[in-house]
Amino acid sequence: MKKAKIILDKDFFVGVTDNRIYGNFVEHIGRCVYGGIYDPSCPDADELGFRKDVISMTKELNIPVVRYPGGNFVSGYNWEDGIGPREARPKRSELAWFAIETNEVGTDDFVEWCRRAGTEPNLAVNLGTRGPDAARNMVEYCNRASGTYWSDLRIKNGYKDPHNVKLWCLGNEMDGPWQIGHKTAYEYGRIANEAGKVMKWIDPTIELVACGSSNMKMATFGEWEATVLEEAYDVSDYISLHIYFDNLANDLPNFLAKSVEMDSYIHSVIAICDFIKSKNRKKKDVNISFDEWNVWYHAFEDNNKYIQRREWEVAPAFNEDIYNFEDALLFGSMMLSLLRRADRVKIACLAQLVNVIAPIMTVTGGGSYKQSIYYPYLHASKYGRGKVLTTLTTCDKYDSKDYTDVPLLDTIAVENEESRELTIFAVNKDLEDDTLTTLSLREYSNYEPIEHIVMQNENGKAFNTIDKPDVVMPTNKTLPKMENGKLEIVFPKLSWNVLRLKAK
Repeated sequence: MKKAKIILDKDFFVGVTDNRIYGNFVEHIGRCVYGGIYDPSCPDADELGFRKDVISMTKELNIPVVRYPGGNFVSGYNWEDGIGPREARPKRSELAWFAIETNEVGTDDFVEWCRRAGTEPNLAVNLGTRGPDAARNMVEYCNRASGTYWSDLRIKNGYKDPHNVKLWCLGNEMDGPWQIGHKTAYEYGRIANEAGKVMKWIDPTIELVACGSSNMKMATFGEWEATVLEEAYDVSDYISLHIYFDNLANDLPNFLAKSVEMDSYIHSVIAICDFIKSKNRKKKDVNISFDEWNVWYHAFEDNNKYIQRREWEVAPAFNEDIYNFEDALLFGSMMLSLLRRADRVKIACLAQLVNVIAPIMTVTGGGSYKQSIYYPYLHASKYGRGKVLTTLTTCDKYDSKDYTDVPLLDTIAVENEESRELTIFAVNKDLEDDTLTTLSLREYSNYEPIEHIVMQNENGKAFNTIDKPDVVMPTNKTLPKMENGKLEIVFPKLSWNVLRLKAK
């Protein structure tokens, strides 16, 4: 059995979590919207066609904000198509995912879904085929009380009170040649600045997210962020990061090490933001919105076949990764990467919520289940709110194919002063051994363990299905005992752990 040590001190912390770090993403892609959040054919649907089972699981996750409607979809989207009577809404050829978009769900419907699911909308504007005019009109429609064409149209459409959408994305992945309306960094920075300017003139209380690089492997990474911020720093409150990891090589040690890359990505973009701040003598910080992140690879082959066929279906079933236990372990480490920089990562949106690379899976017409990644997401959202402590962990490290000095034990601790609880999250990446870990808790000596949640599985490829939804799920372990401000706990090999303590 290997050994490790964790030291926590109440006075040393990274920052306080912004609850929006546990956000999510709903895009018009595959069965995420149609058959996912909206499915009138489902016996469990409410009077507006929203699935109650999905709403219930969304509430359980306590998701604070959901990004919508894209994603690549937004760069060709006319938001006006999705408002007014459903029977009058146009059907469109949707070029991001080569589908038919019926526009049965649009801005008003999504905001209504958010209210029912206990979350807030994060809306994206189209800066691919459109620009400042459509963006400011959308803000006026959503946020102005009355007295103008767009606000009065919202009232006419059945929404007397303004939606008061406070978080907006200035387009999506505009550095990508796959994007409709792809732009250079300078071109995007200029249009983002002009759109953001008029959007904030309509409603000065909103916050805006500028597009960063689609991923850190883009040839323009770094230069893109710097140029965009040179042009749009004053209107940008956040800059976006996107990352997805795969295990196509079926190399588990290397796969689990990929969270190190996520840490590096975050640190790099923060450095660029601060460089532009200093260079231009700005006072405010631009923080991070990590508004797309996940594990994604299982459905790649089917996705490519679908794109090549171009059959122009309504809500085609694709991008439906079925996540296994190994995926949940890296997913957990990715959550810890977000928490590790809670001082600057203020928003994060897991991509996506339902069916499409998602923690929740449904059967169109009825039936749903939770994927393996649902549980680390649930635990972090439930217990990972508060003061993120500087977590000093001493443990063995390993080298993999692409990474060096990877800690075998990935940890972070969060103190919730309101509930007087302390939670230690730990991913044990060791394939061979359990890890006996000594926790030195210092000012937390008056706390006592109340729960040790563990998710492990002898079969790393195990996954849940609609017929067997409980194959991969967490269990509770025997609690360690506190002695003189220290406790010893075993984190099993290849496991996700949540150790909760509460003040006496």
